[in-house]
Amino acid sequence: MTMIEDPLTGLNNRQHFLPSLKRHVLAANDNRTAVALLVIDVDGFAQVNGALGYAVGDLLLQHLAQQLRTVARPCDYLARIGDNRFALVLTRLMNKGHAELAIQKLLRLLDVPLQAAGERLNVVVTIGAALCPVHASHPDYLLRYAEAALVRARLAHVRHAFAPDTARDNDTSELWDLEMQLGGAIERGEMVMHYQPQVRTADRRPVGAEALMRWNSLARGVVAPDLFIPVAERTGQIKKLTVWALNTALRQASRWPAGDGPTSVSVNLPGTAMQPDLPDLVEDALRLWGSDSVQLVLEVTESSLMDTERAFESLARIRQLGVKISIDDFGTGYSCLAYFRNLPADELKVDRSFVSSLLTDRASMDIAQLIVELAHRFGMSVAAEGVEDEATMQALTRLGCDTAQGFLLGKAMPSVDFQRWLMASVESAPLPVGIAQPE
Repeated sequence: MTMIEDPLTGLNNRQHFLPSLKRHVLAANDNRTAVALLVIDVDGFAQVNGALGYAVGDLLLQHLAQQLRTVARPCDYLARIGDNRFALVLTRLMNKGHAELAIQKLLRLLDVPLQAAGERLNVVVTIGAALCPVHASHPDYLLRYAEAALVRARLAHVRHAFAPDTARDNDTSELWDLEMQLGGAIERGEMVMHYQPQVRTADRRPVGAEALMRWNSLARGVVAPDLFIPVAERTGQIKKLTVWALNTALRQASRWPAGDGPTSVSVNLPGTAMQPDLPDLVEDALRLWGSDSVQLVLEVTESSLMDTERAFESLARIRQLGVKISIDDFGTGYSCLAYFRNLPADELKVDRSFVSSLLTDRASMDIAQLIVELAHRFGMSVAAEGVEDEATMQALTRLGCDTAQGFLLGKAMPSVDFQRWLMASVESAPLPVGIAQPE
């Protein structure tokens, strides 16, 4: 049976929302009545999760869902359409003013702070609104213009905005286009994985690679991860991308030639992927594509460990599967020494900002040295990213850094090219510096 409810809020979910919006718009067109679509987005939701924990974030979403129920009439429709995004379809409207009244009622309700975890939490939202048939008489375009209005409200630093009456003449929400195209990117074969070599500093022998997701959109060309990953997180598509990344990296790595031992493949996990079912997703991927010749490594950021109880429990379960955990960009986030004794991790990864200034800034050198000493004291290895010259590589080797990656050693490349690079590298010992620099 298809699940139509969001388990956290009890509202309809995104899958139920899209066909329901279509039905409401078609009914409005047939009956010559008006419909308004409100898209409501929680501001700073990631920061709430990071500072106060996921449990408080869940309470915030439940609180917002309850206030939306208060605003909605029996004939209206509510759904949670993203991690922190909701939709309210207002039916049987007489004019734009009725939608405005609903928006103002919601904002007044949210003016009362939420009491959670001993904190008085202000729930701040931004709302984009579009009307049928004034702005669009097709459900896809109605959603498009509501999303565009939300973006416009944010840019104007106001709490809500309506789509302009000349909607087809405006910039029509580039981000909405991105969301729609991202939804089918995997099925269209537009998502690919590139791999950047990682080598042992002591002898320059390859030990594995970091898997880096790339989106080659047929409509937009190459889309940078720092653009589409936040979109995926906001719209609830990040789990789908995470599952694809895990399965693709393990499947492609299983074809790589064997080296001195298991070849590692590192997969980055966004903070929002740190959900209770993450260990199950990892286990499923290992069951399908796991290989004795491949060591899966999951890279997580420090900020995703803010809710230590939940994050540590998930990571501990993942490590029991034989997966290693690497703390990415170490030194730029939380860096609380108090949790190190119980930190479920195998590796610390020195952030590239320290690596790039290692030879010119004494503080960066000292921080890198402290990270190496701290990691080794707690039984962890150390990796460095962003190594672009031989002098930096030698300095990292002297500090005791265990592995390194960067343009000096090899750029990120498609799996087939990395496989060739790896074969050539395994046959040559030690690995010549700068071998193979494919684009």
